[in-house]
Amino acid sequence: MACPFAKHISSEQFQRQPSIAEAHNWNLDEDLSEIPGDALTLTHLNAAIQLLTAPSIDNVHEALMSLIGKYSNRWPGLSKLKSERSELSIYPHYDYLADIQDNLTQIDESAVSEILVLLGEELIQTACVGVIERAFKCLGSDLQEFLGSLDGVYDVLKLQEEDISDTGFVCAGEGELIFTSERPVLAWLLLGCLRALARLLFGCEPEIELEPLPGDTPRYRYLLRVDEPAGRALERRGPADVVSGDARDLKVSNQFFCDAFPWHFIMDEQLRLVQMGSAFSRLFKGHVGGAAGGPAGLLCASTVFRFKRPRGLQLHFREIVRRTNTPFMISLRAPPGRPDFFAKGLEIKGQMVFCPESNALLFVGSPFLDGLEGLTCNGLFISDIPLHDATREVILVGEQARAQDGLRRRMDKLKSSIEEANAAVIKERKKNVSLLQLIFPAEIAERLWLGAQIDAKTYPEVTMLFSDIVGFTSICSRATPFMVINMLENLYKHFDELCGFFDVYKVETIGDAYCVASGLHRASIYDAHKVAWMALRMIETCTLYNTHDGQHIKMRIGIHTGTVLAGVVGRKMPRYCLFGHNVTIANKFESGSEACKINISPTTREWLVKHPDYGFQLNARDASHMPKEFTDSKGLTCYFLEGYKHPTLSNDRPLQEHIEEAMRQTLQDTAETITLEVAQ
Repeated sequence: MACPFAKHISSEQFQRQPSIAEAHNWNLDEDLSEIPGDALTLTHLNAAIQLLTAPSIDNVHEALMSLIGKYSNRWPGLSKLKSERSELSIYPHYDYLADIQDNLTQIDESAVSEILVLLGEELIQTACVGVIERAFKCLGSDLQEFLGSLDGVYDVLKLQEEDISDTGFVCAGEGELIFTSERPVLAWLLLGCLRALARLLFGCEPEIELEPLPGDTPRYRYLLRVDEPAGRALERRGPADVVSGDARDLKVSNQFFCDAFPWHFIMDEQLRLVQMGSAFSRLFKGHVGGAAGGPAGLLCASTVFRFKRPRGLQLHFREIVRRTNTPFMISLRAPPGRPDFFAKGLEIKGQMVFCPESNALLFVGSPFLDGLEGLTCNGLFISDIPLHDATREVILVGEQARAQDGLRRRMDKLKSSIEEANAAVIKERKKNVSLLQLIFPAEIAERLWLGAQIDAKTYPEVTMLFSDIVGFTSICSRATPFMVINMLENLYKHFDELCGFFDVYKVETIGDAYCVASGLHRASIYDAHKVAWMALRMIETCTLYNTHDGQHIKMRIGIHTGTVLAGVVGRKMPRYCLFGHNVTIANKFESGSEACKINISPTTREWLVKHPDYGFQLNARDASHMPKEFTDSKGLTCYFLEGYKHPTLSNDRPLQEHIEEAMRQTLQDTAETITLEVAQ
């Protein structure tokens, strides 16, 4: 069935629809396999934010169905968007949201944005449950903190995924969020999501204005206004804001601040360094004027620092102020005239803080180091890391863990080598078993592999098929051996595929003779049916292949059902052979057949007509064609199998379709029979 939303978009235009389950390194089943219970993890946090930036088809479909149920009276045309989720699964690269937007334009162009906003609200109501709701709640205690965390957390998640796309959030100020995305439909969807999240998480109804921003990259500004009671706003501000609002009341000297926070610096509006912590001052001593806590020589920050995160940041004061909710990563440059600067490339990770009292930017961070070796290579000391900074413990504890990790890695390497060797043994065993299963029935092959003794066994009601090529001796006399081998290889390769489709056992091929049987490897009431269908397909297949002189291959086939004895014969090149009077009789029915005809015995006919739902076309032959060896043949005759028609299909359909439909019904009937036997 065609996709209900694919009316005007070709398959070449489909864009990959990102989904939570497909996000790069955030597979929930793998990442959470060793975490007990329902513990909240970074994977859940990523899944929650993906709900805003790239909702999956499943989530969008569930939200759309909820939207249709609530608002179909208001917009009757919404009912046209109803569809089954299974109809969308065949389009893995389908941009579901974009097509919904296009169809809404045809339904009511003036209400598209309003409906998309409501769809965003439904998306949160249907998908933000359980651990996803808990993940959203951990972002902040109020709406402003929530917006700021969206900025910083999503930036870290993109770094973990090595995502270089422009999609992202920027919390540019109080109640202001900027969203970047190449998909405009997500802008309206996000508006509804923010409104629903504010209601769900913080119990407020913000007024949200959406406006596009100019520029090469599509950006959208959301202005959120929430009317709060004065008492609640005062409570949220905290006691520190009530005690004093004057910076002069903070009795902390510059020198003390620089010693307490050695990895900080302050920039003015021109991004000139007006103050540095003691660690920075020591590294740049003699190159940046002033001591710790004093003027820094008004050197531009870009001269000694390279801003690595956020990616694509413009080095302007106001742009940096907008990104104060985003983690910053800077690396040191060599000062002018110092190409041998030993700390070049040292990375500092921290936060930018806007100081409105002095209209300056404060950076507070910690060095990003890999153990003691990374510390000493950059000319640093343990004392350069303040006691309150967890980096000191990370370095010291990391050294202890490093030795344990080394031992663990060696053990893991040994374990991996053992697992690889075991996997290689299992692979070779599978090859051997697979080879045995090509020669013997699966049960016999398994017992041979295990070294068990294979005893001969009697099988009742086995249907056997014998076939040969009419005039094969004459063909061989006129063709080269290579031509004969090539002809038989092409033909029998096709027959082998039919054996797999009809689940019958190929007994052997001797020259032009091809023999199969059903009822050996597994018994079924449809064994005779499968062999009969295969015989019809074999006759049909012969018309696709020619002899060396361009003539169609003509084959005659005989089918008989009876009791046989089967067992493994031989030590070298062993064979699974069939014995008994009925094997000879089956061969006689093949000898008594005609070119392009299928001669079946009376016992096979009894099985074929037991089930009236299967319409085989049988033509009785004269009783004189019965093999003399067939005992109790008085009053019986053999039959030509002319064709097959399934009652559910029209007669003009090809034979292959009738047989395939019959096989489907056979499998269904067999499954129902097994279920009934188990229930009894």
